[in-house]
Amino acid sequence: MTLPDVAVTEVADPLAEAAPTMELLLRELDRRWPREAERLHQISRYALLPAGKLLRPLLLMESAEAVGGGGPAVVPAALSVEYLHVGSLVHDDVIDGDTMRRGRPSVAARYGTTDAIVTGDALMLGVFGVLTDGAEDAGPLTGDSAGPPPDRVLGAVRVFARAGVDLCRGQAMEGELRGDLGCGLDRYLTMIALKTGALFRAACRGGAILGGGSPAQQHALTSYAEHLGLAFQMHDDLLPYTSDSRTAGKSALSDIAAARPTFPVLLCHAMAGAPARARLEAALGGALPAADALGTVHELLETTGALTAARDRATAQADRAKSCLERLPRSRATAVLAAVADLSVSRDR
Repeated sequence: MTLPDVAVTEVADPLAEAAPTMELLLRELDRRWPREAERLHQISRYALLPAGKLLRPLLLMESAEAVGGGGPAVVPAALSVEYLHVGSLVHDDVIDGDTMRRGRPSVAARYGTTDAIVTGDALMLGVFGVLTDGAEDAGPLTGDSAGPPPDRVLGAVRVFARAGVDLCRGQAMEGELRGDLGCGLDRYLTMIALKTGALFRAACRGGAILGGGSPAQQHALTSYAEHLGLAFQMHDDLLPYTSDSRTAGKSALSDIAAARPTFPVLLCHAMAGAPARARLEAALGGALPAADALGTVHELLETTGALTAARDRATAQADRAKSCLERLPRSRATAVLAAVADLSVSRDR
């Protein structure tokens, strides 16, 4: 599907332009997971629906369209990245002991740890079956039938497999960094580039491959995704200090209780003088009740300027993401991708 060369500034509301795509994804997600089914299916539906932001599926759809492909043929691939994402969240909540997800009980809290682990496994293992939907019906050179050409699907499978491994590497590294305020920003950024960035890269690069993008276009969208992933997670780390738990959909105490060295906290540790650093270490070392620790950390983030610095760095990454889109033909799709970068550092959940 070829799009007209439309200047980004000519699209008045890019996110509104994405609404039909989001509606298509939601309809197909609901269709694939009917309410009446066996237990594992029901738990999977609970994890998937009501849907979250569907950001990663949207990225895949718009990346495919940005290189001249996309449309209904890539919907299964777009949903498959959501399954990988949600499966990883189900496992995260088990690992972290979190009882809330998207403003309601997590899968583990509602159904128990065993069913949560199995559900996360099923969602992630099911990715490749969904990703290859229709590939056997497509010709070797064109994607005129049910799905994209098999060679493109194989390329996307490789990207998704790599993303799954990178996600696990990031999770393991997060555990290694837990409680270590001296780990440094470089190691932290490596960790989030793996744990959070993996699925952003999979969505954008996978979409570019499925849409028939050139190597240069694939590289541009991969670079966009890498900066977007950093911006998204940097901003996500700010939410406990800028949003209440109802808005964020998850307890603001989670990072504190788990002693996770998040981006603004590590900036604070680097910027603080010795007395403030000692208070920060005490707050995150279990010396205070979690609620008191959160208040102390918030105060230190404000007084050291770390909160402002973290916002600025997140915004800078979003701007770098948008600059990568300049290597692509301007279109409605690139306008949507640029708007997603802006949204990643302005959202409240």
